[in-house]
Parts: sequence; C-alpha cells; structure tokens
Amino acid sequence: MRTYIAATTISPSGTGVAFTRDPATGDKGLFGEFLTNAQGEDVVAGVRTPMHISEMEQKFPEAFAQFVEVCKTLEDHYRDMQDMEFTVEHGKLYMLQTRNGKRTAQAALKIACDLVDEGMRTEEEAVLMIDPRNLDTLLHPQFDAKELKAATPVGKGLGASPGAACGKVVFTAEDAKAQGGAGEKVVLVRLETSPEDIEGMKAAQGILTVRGGMTSHAAVVARGMGTCCVSGCSDIAMDEENKQFTLAGKTYHEGDYISIDGSTGNIYDGIIPTVDATIAGEFGRVMDWADKYRTLKVRTNADTPADAKKARELGAEGIGLCRTEHMFFEADRIAAFREMICADTVEEREAALDKILPYQQGDFEKLYEALEGNPVTIRFLDPPLHEFVPTEEADIEALAKAQGKSVEDIKALIASLHEFNPMMGHRGCRLAVTYPEIAKMQTKAVIRAAINVKKAHPDWTLVPEIMIPLVGDIKELKYVKKFVVETADAEIAAAGADLKYEVGTMIEIPRAALTADEIATEADFFCFGTNDLTQMTFGFSRDDAGKFLDAYYDAKIFENDPFAKLDQTGVGKLMDMAIKLGKPVNPALHIGICGEHGGDPTSVEFCHKIGLDYVSCSPFRVPIARLAAAQAAISCKG
Repeated sequence: MRTYIAATTISPSGTGVAFTRDPATGDKGLFGEFLTNAQGEDVVAGVRTPMHISEMEQKFPEAFAQFVEVCKTLEDHYRDMQDMEFTVEHGKLYMLQTRNGKRTAQAALKIACDLVDEGMRTEEEAVLMIDPRNLDTLLHPQFDAKELKAATPVGKGLGASPGAACGKVVFTAEDAKAQGGAGEKVVLVRLETSPEDIEGMKAAQGILTVRGGMTSHAAVVARGMGTCCVSGCSDIAMDEENKQFTLAGKTYHEGDYISIDGSTGNIYDGIIPTVDATIAGEFGRVMDWADKYRTLKVRTNADTPADAKKARELGAEGIGLCRTEHMFFEADRIAAFREMICADTVEEREAALDKILPYQQGDFEKLYEALEGNPVTIRFLDPPLHEFVPTEEADIEALAKAQGKSVEDIKALIASLHEFNPMMGHRGCRLAVTYPEIAKMQTKAVIRAAINVKKAHPDWTLVPEIMIPLVGDIKELKYVKKFVVETADAEIAAAGADLKYEVGTMIEIPRAALTADEIATEADFFCFGTNDLTQMTFGFSRDDAGKFLDAYYDAKIFENDPFAKLDQTGVGKLMDMAIKLGKPVNPALHIGICGEHGGDPTSVEFCHKIGLDYVSCSPFRVPIARLAAAQAAISCKG
C-alpha cells in the first residue's frame, strides 16, 4: 500500500475510486467513479451520485493523464489488477492507496489469462492467483443480484450445497418426484433425508432440512447431484403430519413458494429469480494449466451415470466412491431388497438378491461406460438395513401381503432392526459378515459388468476396484475378501475372461488407521472415508453437531466445522500414520480420500503433502479440487 497525505478540500477538487481492469468481467481498461468537490471516502460512502472515471479527463486533464500513467506503473509493479483511491487538489493528483482488487470468479480467470499473455505472470503464478472456492459460482445457478439485494432472509441454515433455488414447498420425496416430474419447480423440505428419498431429491430444485450438518445425507447427495441444499435450519418448527412448517412467525403450507441459497444458507419467503451460471472461455485454459502442474489425481463421488458423465465433463479421472445403496430405491428394486430383508433362510435371501443382480450389473456397466476406462471404485453396501424398510402403514401392509406374512410379523421385523446408534451399528462390512450373500451378489454384478464392457471396449484398461467399508480389524477384511475373491475368480473363469480387479477398504474407523500395517497386507488400496473418520475421531454425530458447533466457534474452541474442513491435527494425524504404516508393508498400495473433504482446498493441500495418490469429491467440486491440487504442487515446489 502506498499512501500520501491529501490536503483539505478546496475547490476545484475531486476524489475517485478506480480499478485497472473491470472487476466484474476482467476486461482491461480503467473502471471506476469520480466526484468533483469531494475527497477521501465520499465516493465509497454513496452520499452522492458519481460520474464515470473517464469524465475526470474533462475536469482535470493533466491530473487524468498522470493518473493513467500511475495506474500502469502500479499494475506493472504489482503484476495484478489494482484497486486505487485518489484525490485531485488544485489540479494535482494524490494517490491515497492501492491494493490488489477483488473480482468475480469469471474476472479472476480472464485476468489471470491476460496477465500470462501480457508476459506479466507465468502459468504457475496465474494458477496461484485464483481462489478455488470461487469457481462454485461458475457452475451453479445464482439469484439475480438486484432481486437478492431487495430481499430479506427469513431464516438461515448451513450452506450445504452451492447454488440458488426457488419453488413450491413439498414435504415428501413422492410429492417432489410427482410434481418435479410434471415440470413444477419444487423445494423439498424435510426434517432430514435418507437414501429412501433419493428419487424425490433428484426431482427437486432445492433441498431444505431441519437437521443435519455439512456431511449429512442431504448435504452429501445434493452436492453430488449439483442441487442447491440448505441443511440444519433448527429454527424451523416442522409439522410433517399436516404438511406445514413455521419459520419467522409464518406458517408455510404445501404449495407455498420459498427460495434458498445453498452458498450462504439463507432462506427467503417467496420467489427470487435465478440466473444460470456461465463459464467463460478462460475456464478451460486455467484448468489445463492446473492439470499440467498438479500431481494428485482427481476422481469423483458418483452413484449414477448422469453424475459420472457430468464429473467427466468437469475433468474427473475416475470414480473414487460409488455408493451402491442409492441404486436400490427404485420401485422394482426396493421390493426385491425388502424381500431379501424379510427372508427367513439363506436360500430365500439369495433368490431375492438374484432379482436385483441384473439391475446392479446394468448400473455398473453404465458407470464403466461413462468413465471410459478410468478407475471405478465401488463401495459395497454400507447403511444399516433399517433404512430400507417401509415406515408408512400402507407400505407395511403392502410388504406383508407381498411376502405372505402378517402385518404384525413385518412390524416385529422392523422393530428388530432398530438400533440406538445406527451409524456405529450393523452396517458396512458387518452386513457382509452376517449376510455374505449380499456381497457375493454385488461381486457378481461388478465383475460381469466389467467383462461385458471390456468386450465392447478392448482398448480400455478396466480394473474394477471393490471397496469393503467400515473395516476395523484385519480379520474382518480377510473374512469378507475371501468370498469376494472366490466369487470374482469363479465369474472370470466361467466367462473365460482376462480381467484384473482389486479389493481394498475404506479407512473410516480410527482402529483401522492405527493397524494399517496389518490391513495393508490384505488391501490393494486404502480410501479415507473422512466423513465417518472425523465423526468417530471426535465422537461427534455429523448429523447433530450443528446444534452445538456455533457455541464452539463463539468460545474460540473451533475455528471451522471439522466435517467441512479437515482436522489436520487429529484426523490428519491418523491419515498420515496409516500411510506411513501401510506403504512399507505394501509398496503397491494406492491411497485416496473420498470424504467430503476431498473438495475442500485446504484439505486437498494437506492430502498432497502427506502423499495421497488422489482425492475424490462430488462432481461439481472436481474443478475446485483440480485447481487446489495444482496450487499445492506449485507451492510445495516453490
């Protein structure tokens, strides 16, 4: 900053604020405003209507000519767009201050490219100039700026998935699917979402929940789909039975309009128009530079071919996490899956799973096709079975009829699946230990799909990665891996195929990180599931922590939400330990991260420093991760 003392105001005088480039578009040329008979902060204060900076040339021609030269000198010196304040006194120019100017994401990309073309910056320096987090605004719809300025929020939650949405309030996934499928814009409002809501979430413009944090089901799935989401608005008084909620003294009924901002977490009454995101031509150029200098690979978390296709368009180099449970909720599939849950014998379970097998295989084939031979990591069934059983009386009665059981029998079964702490209950590899036939079915689907796609595309390098979740003990992994390998090898032999595959695990339990040297003897790869690893390391429920984390911020105990920004001191230490224990035992071990931290720039930098091979994040955060990975590589090299 350069500062000179300005004299007292004596006419003729003037003051102005100017940028050496347009902060909205990045176009080169003076952009700013000027006031006569004024000084200091008068332009910024907005008490008078200023004139365009070009009109200063008529009022003070000599000072303007000098100002143009000073602008060039300052930009040449700082090698960046400058934001300057100045005063003219008796025709003499006084520069009050200069600083690097703030700019939109679109302007940042253009300015970076132009500075390289003008020989003022290297490609590496241009990459470092751009804040990766700002790229979100280029990828999602936003509220019209003028309309937003006139609006007042009626509530606030967590900005869980960026973008803006407005539409009619609906309270069930069924209503969202029906109305959204008919062309209506709807916002799905729920206490919390579950995998059963997936079809309604796909149909909604936006999602608003009363409970949950940045890694709740609603937040994670919405980010993956690129759908606007505000989670954890505890000020909402929900009345699901009557399909209404109360916020800021107003009761909203089904069909009322609301608008939500997934970047700020703000909730608005009524409709605020949105504008589609635009990607400037410089976007691809900067991404090419990022790919040139980064060493970390960037994959995506994707469960559908549409998500995978979008991620590929945005530069993903594979799938780091496919959550197979999201594939079970279409009407024909959920019926067969519930039949499996209701089965009394292994044979009955296998018969029900045989109905799901072709659907699962078809899903995997489409994912392999979308990724064009790039790696695809498929996580076997993870959630507890209670998430798949019906909750509505009519659905329970229909299931009882379909299974030839009494309603009381089905209700008893549902009650038996209840868990006091389901996130630490009968889920993950524990399901495979109890019901190996589930993992066997999924193995058949993975291998058969890969064989078919490889036949169609013999030039592709297709190596399916089977990921067994929630392992905490080497014996768990060995037990489940044994029948996965037996099933896979039998399928490959029966098809006479030449197919390689890998079996690895998610590191999401602290004990797994602490015993990584043992687990690495059986795993082809590790993938850090940092959502659960953070939850279990802190002992915080990721869905409930939002209720008390504000108090932690106020008390200066935490500076950030550990579910949004990786805790490098604790969770990061476990990750570093797992790498240092696992790699010497298994030098071929490849390691990545697929928790939501995989799209956070500071977390990506940490992943680079501890030697991960890749990060995986939701499709719309792939460009953020690519840029952050490049910045980490350039900074560490420097």
